Amino acid sequence: MDKIKMLTPIVEIDGDEMTRVVWQWIKDILIYPFVDLKSEYYDLSLVNREATKDQVTKDAAAAIDRLGVGIKCATITPNAQRMTEYSLTQMWKSPNGTIRAALDGTVFREPIMVEGVSSLVPTWTSPIVIARHAYGDIYKDVEAICPQGSKAELVVTTDGEEKRYLICDYAKSAGIALGMHNLDSSIRSFAKSCFNYALNKGLDLWFSAKDTISATYDHRFKDIFQEEFDTNYKTAFEERGITYFYTLIDDAVARVVRSKGGFIWACKNYDGDVMSDMLATAFGSLAMMTSVLVSPTGKYEYEAAHGTVTRHYYRHLKGESTGTNPIATIFAWTGGLKKRGELDNLPSLVRFATLLEESTIATVESGYMTGDLKAIFNKEGVTPVALTTQEFLQKIASRLAKAL
Repeated sequence: MDKIKMLTPIVEIDGDEMTRVVWQWIKDILIYPFVDLKSEYYDLSLVNREATKDQVTKDAAAAIDRLGVGIKCATITPNAQRMTEYSLTQMWKSPNGTIRAALDGTVFREPIMVEGVSSLVPTWTSPIVIARHAYGDIYKDVEAICPQGSKAELVVTTDGEEKRYLICDYAKSAGIALGMHNLDSSIRSFAKSCFNYALNKGLDLWFSAKDTISATYDHRFKDIFQEEFDTNYKTAFEERGITYFYTLIDDAVARVVRSKGGFIWACKNYDGDVMSDMLATAFGSLAMMTSVLVSPTGKYEYEAAHGTVTRHYYRHLKGESTGTNPIATIFAWTGGLKKRGELDNLPSLVRFATLLEESTIATVESGYMTGDLKAIFNKEGVTPVALTTQEFLQKIASRLAKAL
């Protein structure tokens, strides 16, 4: 068969460690044999971010804004140990955080549900989509060590006039302080992205924060969401037969655990970071969670929700075979290619991406999977077989070829 043609390149963002290896295997086994891939390539490995002083991350974000669709591999956000390991000149910021801030986007994460991989919460029969605000809070914070006898103050200067707010007087003990911020414009973009995504998906939208404690900061989020809903979305939600409501995050957690799923849960930046990992684990595996960054102007970046799988990478470097689960990364590719096909009116590319997703799920449901899924797989009449990553990709490719 002829390879499927593309009109506009996707932005291809390579990453680190084992996911970088799997990234290449996916292209070689599942993409190149079927698609005449057009991509604009950016290497966001930690080595290249150091070499370019992180300019490559900014360039990748600008490319997504220009071309409309990006597909990203998992990357390392360095800590002190990584500083030494990679001989870094500074502790480079999270590439995801940089790209999210540049695009002013919201991250939507959704579990990939497979028959035989049951949720740890029995009532969750439909996916729960996490919508994570992608700007500010602790990800753009300022932190300080405060010696005993010092004071920490919040100073707001308007037209030369200062207002000072005492954070803490460290008279009795040394301590620490943290300052964080957000922007009305970013919160409003977050709200709009969530409302639009809910309308597109036909799902109820929940938003949770802690305005009873954070009576100014979190309350600002609550107010802007309500303003946007009342002014621009209430009628559309009623016509679509879906609802929006706000609740405290502790109440939301209790509601989520008792729910059947099938809704979007909007969270502030850190809340969404934590809760998306909790949901992914409860639904089966972090390697079974899709992630898409959606900007208010309709730009998209698809990625896996998990990290770089360091432990498998060290084994791979020793020449050992590994069974790294590639499914979330496959779905990053299918999500990006499907969106590229939709935007460019290429039904053959949309069909390819859809069939690749279906072939991946069918391969697992027929009993072939990586070891992490074998450990939790339970389907009557099917005996699971654990494969290496490349063996698993070949099984998917064989099924995909027949489907095409």
